[in-house]
Amino acid sequence: MGIFIGVDVGGTTSTVCLGDAKGRLLEITPQFATRSDEGPAATIADIAAEIVRALGAHRRQLQDVKMVTIATPGPATSEGVLLSTPNLKHADWNNCPVRELLETKLRAEARQDPRVDATIDELAVRYLGDGQAAALGEFAVRRGDIQIRPELASKYNIQIQSPEPELNSLFMVAVGTGLGGGEVRNREAVRGSEGRAGHAGHLMLPADAFRYPHDQELQVGNAFCTVESAVSLTALTHQLGYRLELEQWKDHALHQVAGTSKDRAKKLRELAAAGDELALELFDDQATALGIALLMIQYIGDYDELVIGGGVCDMTPKMRDRYLATVKAAFFQRALNGFRSFDSITFSHCGDQASVIGAYVDALVQTGAGSCV
Repeated sequence: MGIFIGVDVGGTTSTVCLGDAKGRLLEITPQFATRSDEGPAATIADIAAEIVRALGAHRRQLQDVKMVTIATPGPATSEGVLLSTPNLKHADWNNCPVRELLETKLRAEARQDPRVDATIDELAVRYLGDGQAAALGEFAVRRGDIQIRPELASKYNIQIQSPEPELNSLFMVAVGTGLGGGEVRNREAVRGSEGRAGHAGHLMLPADAFRYPHDQELQVGNAFCTVESAVSLTALTHQLGYRLELEQWKDHALHQVAGTSKDRAKKLRELAAAGDELALELFDDQATALGIALLMIQYIGDYDELVIGGGVCDMTPKMRDRYLATVKAAFFQRALNGFRSFDSITFSHCGDQASVIGAYVDALVQTGAGSCV
């Protein structure tokens, strides 16, 4: 039985997922350093080595692999050529043919085994944006299209709930250093005409989504007042620096935290859980902006479900409830009457594993194998 592989490349860490043709996940590897600052060659070498290691742990070899899908931050072309990707900053990542590089590397690794014949040149690698992959992974888990062993689900905090066989579409946003997004419709990731679909972080927000004029002054890409400039760790860092200068917060404990503004922003989740008023205000503002963004997304797509992923999923249960209630309130307050009945906004079931699971599902679907088709 053939093996299908998903690879998720992040700016800091990467992950590999192995599964079979029946939609059964065999392994999700621990995260390993992407080494993106050293350029694509180092990253590709590490991914190939991790794939070989994981296959060996299951007594498999590269000749057993039917398809690989690699997911990375975008933007990129549908052929997997990266286009000035902010999270991969080494100069060699710009216009990097990452899909082709991994395919070439895996074929070269396989040829070192004397038992491998010429058919190894059929080993193919596909490309998918990481937001698109995350949405596809979330969709497959919610529908019950793939099988995840309880111990694997527990290890990686993947929530296995009752299957949703009628689920046809969803849009997922991932709140992290930036804000990514992806769409699934008719059980397929929507890639767009050139593979760039899903960049929800660059939608524009109205002025009333920001508490202070300063909050509107963060440029993301080539624009101000974007969703990512309000809903991301980058946004929290920008907003926190200003608010600590206000008279209201002149005695706040974060003034005593050593390090950068980003280091202080990373403390906000812990402070919010403890009821800190500044942290709560910042997360309430973020959730309000996200609710407005999700409404715009729903106006265009009319999805069965909207899903919130990324680091906010790791908040305490009380904070998750508050955050989600604020998102829904902002959505409802501004929605046309015909959209106010929509209430299917939830946190991700897959957490940080959505993208690598989605990459595996994409590899599986493209061959016509398994129950995910």
